[in-house]
Amino acid sequence: MTALIKKLIPERFIRSISTRLTFLMLFALSVSSLLAGTFLTIIYITDLKTTWDLGPVKITLIALAISYVTSGIFSIVLNRNILKPLKELTIATKEIAAGNFNIQVDNVLNPFNQNSELGTLVDGFNNMASELKSTEMFRNDFIHNFSHEFKTPIISIRGFARQLHQGNLTPEQEQEFARIIMDEAEQLANMSSNVLLLTKLENQGIVTDKTHFSLDEQLRNCLILFEEQWSAKNLNLDLDLEEITIYQNSEILAHVWKNLISNAIKFSKQDGFLNIKCKKTTDHIHISIEDTGTGMTEETMSQIFEKFYQGDTSHATPGNGLGLPLTKRIVEIMGGRIFVKSTYGKGSTFTVHLPLE
Repeated sequence: MTALIKKLIPERFIRSISTRLTFLMLFALSVSSLLAGTFLTIIYITDLKTTWDLGPVKITLIALAISYVTSGIFSIVLNRNILKPLKELTIATKEIAAGNFNIQVDNVLNPFNQNSELGTLVDGFNNMASELKSTEMFRNDFIHNFSHEFKTPIISIRGFARQLHQGNLTPEQEQEFARIIMDEAEQLANMSSNVLLLTKLENQGIVTDKTHFSLDEQLRNCLILFEEQWSAKNLNLDLDLEEITIYQNSEILAHVWKNLISNAIKFSKQDGFLNIKCKKTTDHIHISIEDTGTGMTEETMSQIFEKFYQGDTSHATPGNGLGLPLTKRIVEIMGGRIFVKSTYGKGSTFTVHLPLE
């Protein structure tokens, strides 16, 4: 939260307000002293002292009254335009600390200068509160979704394990139940790995451990990993891979191709097509992975990169809704962009643009 406050409420604004407060207090003191001094000067260089029958005590009291009235006027102005807003900010900050992220401070605080540093400070605070609210909502949703996705395979594993423990199963049933347990355990392991990597990358602004490697070779190797899956569906492969050397983190980038190729195969129809292209343009590297699978609706495409979102609400196909969000984050921290085009019932194309060195 400290980093967020520094980001949204720059320290220079706080210093400026402190300087302005000091200046206004000194200015008020100077003006009140000047008025009192002017009164005393007028009294002693004119006959007002005699005319008004002013003795030393009365003159002193009048001078003090002028000073007090002037200071009072400045205090009212100061309280209305600076101290009151700062007090509201202090109260709102305590609300934020208590977990109330719905708090907002009224920005009608400085009627004489809406664009002042104080107005900027209030805008920064309100932006901070809104961002914290969004973060808290995301955290709650993330915990809820993760708990649900984590709980489902555990229940499945527990149920089939109990059946195996009780016995009275045919050899075929034992093999089938053991296979299901292994698949569910693999899904749990993949989800845990994706969550850990996604959490790490969301707090990471740059890519480290970069090396030069062959991008086209990496794409081929990732495709080979899924040979059993695309062979089972008898997919027709079409590879158009230009020889390209790239300077990136090879291990992290491989997650992008594994997720995209895995999804393309998973949603492809029997005897479908899988096309992978890689080429260099004048300003970026273009990679596209196209399938002739089930495709997506407009609604699904608009949410496909959200955490835990799964277009297949029936959960007929395995997945945890973390692969594409992870893919998008990896591409973004590498300075690239990812796009998706899809026609429902005909297939989808995911396109990745990566920067040149």
